[in-house]
Amino acid sequence: MPMSGVLKLVTPHGFCFSIISEFIENSGENLTKQNCELKPFYRLAERLHARFPRLPIALALTGQYAAGSVFDICSQHEWAFMVTLKDKDLPSVQQEFSALRKLQPQNKLRRITLEKAEIIQDFLWVDDIDYRDSANRSHTLSVLQCTESTATKNGTPTITTFKWVKNLRVTAANVVELASNGGRIRWKGENEGFNVQKNGGFGLEHAYSNNPTSAKAFYFLLQVAHVIDQLIHRGSLLNQIFPKGFGSGRNLAFRLLEAWRNASLSIEFFTALAVSHLQIRFDSS
Repeated sequence: MPMSGVLKLVTPHGFCFSIISEFIENSGENLTKQNCELKPFYRLAERLHARFPRLPIALALTGQYAAGSVFDICSQHEWAFMVTLKDKDLPSVQQEFSALRKLQPQNKLRRITLEKAEIIQDFLWVDDIDYRDSANRSHTLSVLQCTESTATKNGTPTITTFKWVKNLRVTAANVVELASNGGRIRWKGENEGFNVQKNGGFGLEHAYSNNPTSAKAFYFLLQVAHVIDQLIHRGSLLNQIFPKGFGSGRNLAFRLLEAWRNASLSIEFFTALAVSHLQIRFDSS
């Protein structure tokens, strides 16, 4: 199946909706290397802006998008972004962050949580870092770093460091929100999005066809199925009627199929439904 760039709408409550997909197209024969993933991002960005020209948008991106061209597109469309910053990415920005954070000792915050285990988070940030990309475009960036220490059963802490580059100013009042529901929310796209589609019965990695057009059609249908599955599972009506659930997504699909085969709804029912006031709320627990 052709690889693709996928824009997913992710929420802190676990929703992960595929909004736009843009495939990586490889022209020519006997290719051994995929087309650069930045190219489908450019096409995807233009489609996103065309569909939602006034919508405030914040992008949570992987480290491969730490590029001046991506920053420029976000600036043009007035989008916020948080991009994972790896050690080898944007060396001049990394150097500025290392030097300036020592001169700004006030830009730090420690947070301790005791939900399941003691977690200590130390935040450091630097704003107003000047960056000039390879196309000589100027950008004003901020870097946020979170060092997280988690207690283990044997008493030895597990330490993980996260770092992001972004175009949002950081303060002590918003640093936790930016890190948790800005930068790290991208992992929900991986877990509730791609991981579920691969291992949750949707068969994303299954080679159903060698035909590129057929593979793309299957991929789009899979995205639709995943959206419907989330709406059903997190909708209030299903929880009211089946509070214990179905045990698995496969069982739910089987019941839906049998309902379509055997249950018919009368015209009177549809007429009453059309004139009634019905509201479905999502379960955010």
